Amino acid sequence: MPTRRVPPAAVFAVFVTSLFFASWLGLRSLPSVAVSRSPALIVKKLIAVLQNRRIYFLAKRAFDVVIAGVLLVIFTPVLLVISLLVRLDSPGSAIFAQERIGTRVKYKAGQKYWELRPFILYKFRTMRQEADSGLHQSFVKALIMGDDVGMSTLQNGSKPKAKYKLNNDPRTTRVGKWLRKTSLDELPQLWNVIKGDMSLVGPRPPLAYEVEMYSAAHMRRLEAQPGLTGLWQVSARSEVDFDKMVALDVKYIDSQSFGMDLFILLRTPVAVLTTKGAS
Repeated sequence: MPTRRVPPAAVFAVFVTSLFFASWLGLRSLPSVAVSRSPALIVKKLIAVLQNRRIYFLAKRAFDVVIAGVLLVIFTPVLLVISLLVRLDSPGSAIFAQERIGTRVKYKAGQKYWELRPFILYKFRTMRQEADSGLHQSFVKALIMGDDVGMSTLQNGSKPKAKYKLNNDPRTTRVGKWLRKTSLDELPQLWNVIKGDMSLVGPRPPLAYEVEMYSAAHMRRLEAQPGLTGLWQVSARSEVDFDKMVALDVKYIDSQSFGMDLFILLRTPVAVLTTKGAS
């Protein structure tokens, strides 16, 4: 009876899945087994692999590409409908492209470091064409400086639930307000994930003028690849100040694992459906 050859892609998928769930279960050490030395050595090597950050980043990248690709196919009809609604609502392209600051992990002499690199982020256009960025820059400056009076002034004196996000932005279109509230405007960033600009999970990518206002402590949130969703989005979103947002990003960076990634991904639909902290 002829032997069937297992496709390499299937082998790789099983390998990545095994790493994912083994890391999720928190395997750091295992009791010694009284069977033979060979299984014990295999276990030790598996643990060493799981603790290797390079393997984590490689496996995470493979997971990102597979999941983002599947989601793009599933959401294709939704993407087409939203594109049509954006075009019908106001003049201009359905897709808005904007430069953001991303990072990429590098290794030199065995040491890991994060290289800052600009990239083009894609999202559905939620503002009127040629909208001035001055209002957003002023709000971001007040947010980073912890200037509650300045933020309130830019909110026209109103007291929205998500006071740490610019609400009732006059530049936003009718469809744009709905897209922002449901976070559907972020769907095109699945393409950024496939390209390698972003990950499914990580801190949100800032604009260049935001980074220019960062203190040394704030720069720590750039020590990871930016993501579509993150610990801040599923824990607090726009209900905490900037320093607490950075603290949540740093908490993720310091303890990121496949288990935490899976936890955040599973919590994201709940955060989106409840529109917690959304404008």
